[in-house]
Amino acid sequence: MPIKTFLKTAAMSGIMSLAVIGHSFADDWVIKDSASDVVTTADQLIAAIDEAGATVFARVDHAAGAQSVDAELAPMTLVIFGNPKLGTPILQAEPKTGLDLPLRVLIWEAEGTTKIGYLEPDELKDRYDVEGADKVFEMMNGALNKLTDAAAK
Repeated sequence: MPIKTFLKTAAMSGIMSLAVIGHSFADDWVIKDSASDVVTTADQLIAAIDEAGATVFARVDHAAGAQSVDAELAPMTLVIFGNPKLGTPILQAEPKTGLDLPLRVLIWEAEGTTKIGYLEPDELKDRYDVEGADKVFEMMNGALNKLTDAAAK
């Protein structure tokens, strides 16, 4: 299979996976409208993360990835970030949570509106049956809410 065909197939599989995941966990998402476009909202989120003392590990431009294989995708950026003070106790309690940590926030355009969303930390807690880290999950929820509020302005 030529590399270009492989990349197109991989990109479309990823896009379809996002659609399935988004549908499956729709009730566990916190989704907010942003007053800015996707790029500006992502910039504001990263600034808020930096100001909070957390670490940004990656900024993934899904639309650019789609464009690289001659596919179209509305503006969509994933920001991956974390703070070892919050993540480490959860990873110690259940190492499999490392699949979902560090935290991820998705910013996308839908019907002319910029959306910013994330899975509720309790979803992570329930998915992996994490015990003994309730306070950390509460702090994580508060941090995600505060950071996404700052980004959505």
